[in-house]
Amino acid sequence: MKRDSRLSGVLHVLLHMAERRDPMTSEALAQAMQTHPVVIRRILGGLRDAGFVRSEKGHGGGWTIQRALGDITMRDIYDAIGRPALMAMGHRTDAPGCLVEQAVNAALDTSFRDAEAFLLARFAQVTLAELAADFHARMAARPATSVKDHIHG
Repeated sequence: MKRDSRLSGVLHVLLHMAERRDPMTSEALAQAMQTHPVVIRRILGGLRDAGFVRSEKGHGGGWTIQRALGDITMRDIYDAIGRPALMAMGHRTDAPGCLVEQAVNAALDTSFRDAEAFLLARFAQVTLAELAADFHARMAARPATSVKDHIHG
């Protein structure tokens, strides 16, 4: 089963943007993310609608983060990208009248709900500022000449 990596990708894009003072074009972000600029525009368009980023057209234009990194949580971004499924696992529905299947599915439903609630609560605790600080701590632990040496693009 293919994993949905949109949340990871969006957080990645936002942290690239946070490292720059100037607006970043869709083309520059696409190069950093090894994707197509249309993909970046689609992702960031949803975040713009939610008030997390803004875009400016014309010379010197591009995408910038609109709010402080400490005011944006992973849960905020998860919600803004449409709340993709958190669990790849599911349960059988081949024999809905089977009492064994009903018992198993009831237990799984409870477990899945508990796991999702825990994960969403954790997402709400982690800010982009914390992710940026983690990146900077990792960068400081490795010898390099600049931030650019540690981020692609």
